[in-house]
Amino acid sequence: MTSSDWKDRGITELQDAGRRKFLNTAALAGLAGTGLSVGLSSCKKAGESVTQPGAGKAGEASTKVSSAATYGEFEVPPGQLDEYYMFNSGGHSGEARVYGLPSGRLIKRIPIFNRDCESGWGITNESRAIIGTKADGSLKSTTGDTHHVHGSYTDGTYDGKYLWTNDKINSRLARIRLDYMVCDKIIDIPNVQGFHGIFPDKRDPVDPKINHTTRIFCGQEFHIPQPNDGRDENDPKKYYCVFTCVDAESMNVRWQCKVDGNLDLVATSYDGTLAGSNQYNTENGVHYEDMMSAERDACVLFNIARIEAAVKAGKHFTIGDSKVPVVDGTKDANKDPKTALTCYVPVPKNPHGVNTSPDGKYFVCAGKLSPTATVIDLGLVHKWFNGELKAPRDTVVAEPEIGLGPLHTAFDGRGNAYTTLFLDSQVVKWNIDKSIAQFKGDKQVDPILDRIDVHYQPGHGFTSMGETKEADGKFFVSDNKFTKDRFLPVGPRHPDQDQMIDIRGDKMHLIADHSVDPEPHDAIIVKRDKIRTRQINDLNEHPLAVKDAKDCRVERKGRKVTIHLTSQAPAFGLREFTVRQGDEVTIILTNLDKVEDLTHGFAIPMYDINFVVNPQQTKSVTFKADTPGVSWVYCSNFCHALHLEMRSRMIVEKA
Repeated sequence: MTSSDWKDRGITELQDAGRRKFLNTAALAGLAGTGLSVGLSSCKKAGESVTQPGAGKAGEASTKVSSAATYGEFEVPPGQLDEYYMFNSGGHSGEARVYGLPSGRLIKRIPIFNRDCESGWGITNESRAIIGTKADGSLKSTTGDTHHVHGSYTDGTYDGKYLWTNDKINSRLARIRLDYMVCDKIIDIPNVQGFHGIFPDKRDPVDPKINHTTRIFCGQEFHIPQPNDGRDENDPKKYYCVFTCVDAESMNVRWQCKVDGNLDLVATSYDGTLAGSNQYNTENGVHYEDMMSAERDACVLFNIARIEAAVKAGKHFTIGDSKVPVVDGTKDANKDPKTALTCYVPVPKNPHGVNTSPDGKYFVCAGKLSPTATVIDLGLVHKWFNGELKAPRDTVVAEPEIGLGPLHTAFDGRGNAYTTLFLDSQVVKWNIDKSIAQFKGDKQVDPILDRIDVHYQPGHGFTSMGETKEADGKFFVSDNKFTKDRFLPVGPRHPDQDQMIDIRGDKMHLIADHSVDPEPHDAIIVKRDKIRTRQINDLNEHPLAVKDAKDCRVERKGRKVTIHLTSQAPAFGLREFTVRQGDEVTIILTNLDKVEDLTHGFAIPMYDINFVVNPQQTKSVTFKADTPGVSWVYCSNFCHALHLEMRSRMIVEKA
């Protein structure tokens, strides 16, 4: 759809300068203590008037919204399916979420690091084993902070096998099986605090015949004493960060790489050879003003094949009790490009976000405290590693000025980039080739193609299939941190917002506001045909499955009692079962129904237990029967006309 098509359909423009002025003045005021507001607001060229933050040049951007008559194009009628999945992190909820696009409907919540009483995640034995438990049987952690969700690749595009996400609080990496859309593995990453950015490789960096994801790369935002066991706490000069590589299948940590500075977000090349991370604290500061003292920070690039060759050759060390091999990727240890493991490309101070263009040519770092985006040519990075360039900065081919507070960049597959501007409350569309021409000295070219206001303060932004070679340039979603007056008031805590923007034409157009529970961060938008789910579980997947109602029974071994139980609407396999006060009771429940969507719940009053079992699925739970009396075990998930009658008695005999 072209811009004129939108105009013919009756585009309206909403000006909200008053609200935007308040929000952005507050944002700039927050930086005043460090003097940064001066630097940010003085990014205009000499002689150019400075406009109110958020407005850009007069008349340059407005909220272009489709009229009611045009919304039908993006509506998903009852009974119809969405064109895309959007897999979104859940922030400090500790979960991931699945939405349909363009409808914006929440389809599923995937509990990961959090205890979830609806599904029983963190309650069942199977989920507790994945989360991890302490010696006393309690969960190792009950909080999580998921920031980034990324999928597995085959031949440069999503293959629908796995997702991975991070836990920034507890430095854990989780994997999600996409056939069931459940978490199947969680690992702790050693020697790390503030685990933020992750990204899978898109093909094997060593074996060119392997064209699918084999490794997950993980950043470390907070530098710490190594080992962090009480020594060197007051000597920040001995703090450092490591870059981590995890095997995609085994989920074992393969290696780590010591770096100068910290590691924020992560990107990978399409040929598998390079990974990169933007760095906003190359100063190794421990107070925020120290973290902003340098005029330039870096995007550090990792030569994966060289790192793995160094590990194989034994050129590594370990940290504390960890057995993970660590190579030295600091500048001092990598002065010769021809043998270097790392390349530190200088970029403007405190960048936020690094993303790979769909053609595989560039990494783009957003400036955050600089009104720019830095374009790094990966071909030139290889030339630097080969000793053919004088300096890492020579790999930079463009650095357009795009607006205030640039954070994250997405792509449309047509050579255009879309960057969120936190302070401007905008998304800016700019052309990579034009920015390269401008950087070379062409004063006639303007890389900025369009701007659109969003509401308000966008963080991440992502395009449909934009992190694959199949970027289709249909939708951009702006993940906004403040919503203020966009939804019905629900008290002091406001929802966040995903605003969906049509990017098919020359101009961007806002087409939907979708409220989302706080606080999502990154997401990926995946064509629905990439995902192939299983609608019924495999009965044989669980080794303790009760495959026939005739096999329901009570087994006792001393004070340990095991209840083998089935559910099949509208009854459980045992009408009642008896245990003794003080027994350790394990209930193994198999749902024998084979009808899609016929899920049963299993709730035990007085014991704080509830979980669900899907068709042909088996789950178990273990608890101490410490309260004598009768507990009516019941199905907590509606399943049948006789759902309310689907009960069994647990009789706990008094000791």
